[in-house]
Amino acid sequence: MASPCTTYQPSPGSPEDDSMVLFSTSTSCSPAKQSTRTHSNSSSFHSSSPPPPPPQSSSNNKTYELRVRNLSYTISPNSSLFSSLIKKSTKPKISILKSVSFVAGCSEILAIVGPSGTGKSTLLRVISGRVRNKDFDTKSIYLNDHAITSPVQLRNICGYVAQEDNLLPLLTVNETLMFSAKFRLRGMSSKEREERVENLMQELGLDHVADNFVGDEENRGISGGERKRVSIGVDMIHDPNILLLDEPTSGLDSSSALQVIELLSSMAKTKHRTIILSIHQPSYRILQYISNLLILNHGSVVHYGSLESLEENISRLGYEIPVQLNPLEFAMEIISVLENQDLHSKYQSCSYLRWEEAIIQDGANKEVIDQAKTSAVSNSGCSSLFEIAVLCSRFWKIIYRTKQLFLARTMQALVGGFGLGSVYIKMRNDEGGVTERLGLFAFSLSFLLSSTVEALPIYLQERRVIMKEASRGAYKISSYMIANTIIFLPFLFAVAILFAVPVYWIVGLNPSITAFVFFTFVVWVIVLMASSLVLFLSAVSPDFISGNSLICTVLGAFFLFSGYFIPKECIPKYWLFMYYVSLYRYPLDALLTNEYWSLRSKCFSWNDENHSECLLTGYDVLKNRGLDKDTRWMNVGIMFAFFVFYRVICWIILARKVSKTTI
Repeated sequence: MASPCTTYQPSPGSPEDDSMVLFSTSTSCSPAKQSTRTHSNSSSFHSSSPPPPPPQSSSNNKTYELRVRNLSYTISPNSSLFSSLIKKSTKPKISILKSVSFVAGCSEILAIVGPSGTGKSTLLRVISGRVRNKDFDTKSIYLNDHAITSPVQLRNICGYVAQEDNLLPLLTVNETLMFSAKFRLRGMSSKEREERVENLMQELGLDHVADNFVGDEENRGISGGERKRVSIGVDMIHDPNILLLDEPTSGLDSSSALQVIELLSSMAKTKHRTIILSIHQPSYRILQYISNLLILNHGSVVHYGSLESLEENISRLGYEIPVQLNPLEFAMEIISVLENQDLHSKYQSCSYLRWEEAIIQDGANKEVIDQAKTSAVSNSGCSSLFEIAVLCSRFWKIIYRTKQLFLARTMQALVGGFGLGSVYIKMRNDEGGVTERLGLFAFSLSFLLSSTVEALPIYLQERRVIMKEASRGAYKISSYMIANTIIFLPFLFAVAILFAVPVYWIVGLNPSITAFVFFTFVVWVIVLMASSLVLFLSAVSPDFISGNSLICTVLGAFFLFSGYFIPKECIPKYWLFMYYVSLYRYPLDALLTNEYWSLRSKCFSWNDENHSECLLTGYDVLKNRGLDKDTRWMNVGIMFAFFVFYRVICWIILARKVSKTTI
């Protein structure tokens, strides 16, 4: 077998373009051979750290060598609505990557380095398959010399760790990895998943914090380095052969950053994984664990090779590296010079590479594709019932541990119920009491509908985690919506009871038990409807401030056109549709009908003290609101329709966002 470390020497006068790139026919890796690539006795680079641990046998014999050939990627600038209406006003596309070529071998770490805005994150997203099909180049990415024809194949083979730690802060480390295992390893038994999680925590050095909360800026939890290792574990739970990480050391102190890189190096050596990461200004000790460097500037390759070859290239250009800087730091200072060097020097800097055309073998290529398809089937083969059950379990843990939400809802219901009861205590059964009851119902509606706003931050926090998990095939958005509904039904029912009991009996509403049960049921449906509205608005809001403003605006408009302030007959025709879509109108009518329907013949106002002539009966109260028929259950049905409608719209929006996400 030919060695993949042969030097390509371009012949004088031969065209040297970017179409030439390294490809070999090797599909396995020899750690001993790789060590000769990455360490040279002539190097001026030294470190006081101990060398990486020797490679051990891997249980996974399948290895991949990722080869990228002339990869380019462009995006279209966001055009304004005005410009999009004008023909021939198309803006030129922005080129992010320009003919990028490199090889990432197994048991090695390839570091992508460069100034901000050079396309490092974009390159990682492309080679991990997190781009749309129409933007994917089917002739640029190869696994073991076999072309990848779809980004789905890469998503199923590669693990991708984003720069942000998208984790749920109120889950423990063990629970976070276990839920990931349940979604990604559905073919395993519960005992096998538990063993996999325990082994992974030991491998990641997280077993001592297994029962600690992940935490975030507001909730105290594990350290930043440990949180980064949890993020790595979430995307390694299915044991991918290729692991891609976007700036895994970002935001970490030097010690934590070194621990993360040491961990990745150990994984690469012991499991023969192919690891590619982007990094900013690594220290001397971190550079020891990096096999090859891919330096980008303005989307083009400035240097590709070992640290030793980078030193030689800098020396060849006549520069001397200062003692206080490592070669990579100095290369960032003269990156424009490196970018402008001639192509012949660029190729010579990769002195251990052999450049030749890839040989595509259909039979072997089919094996790679079949494995990707098998992985996809295994990730999506479990029934939706399993997804719903696991998501319900996770939802309950989060709600139970979200003390702010739990206590806020409970206190709001109790304080609101007893507070309103103390204001309207033992209302009179006269004309003034009728007016007071209408005011009580209107204020109760406003209180109940606006009390669900505090759930907005939780929905926004979960949304990014949902985008990541659903886009990677962990579960379907429909399963998430059903699980969310199942868990919130009993929780909001308890809130409805805590509010309804004190209000109803302290105020002295209709003494019928049937009327009380219906009143409690309507309160429950009101908070369900409001919860769906907040969930829908959280799906379309970019942040908490805009989401809170949007909720207040929508609820204010619904209250204005509910018929309480402005009768239906006085609403302008162009605003009449708001009367029919108002979330206040139907529960208000249901509560009034429930209060007075069984008291239609009761008189609430007499002409004189002798009660000889009745001026206002319960039927008159209902008729003044246009409620001459018992429409209680029809109103409840419309409220349930709103409850379902907003959740369906939320499901559609989230599903569309998941289809476009590249997290």
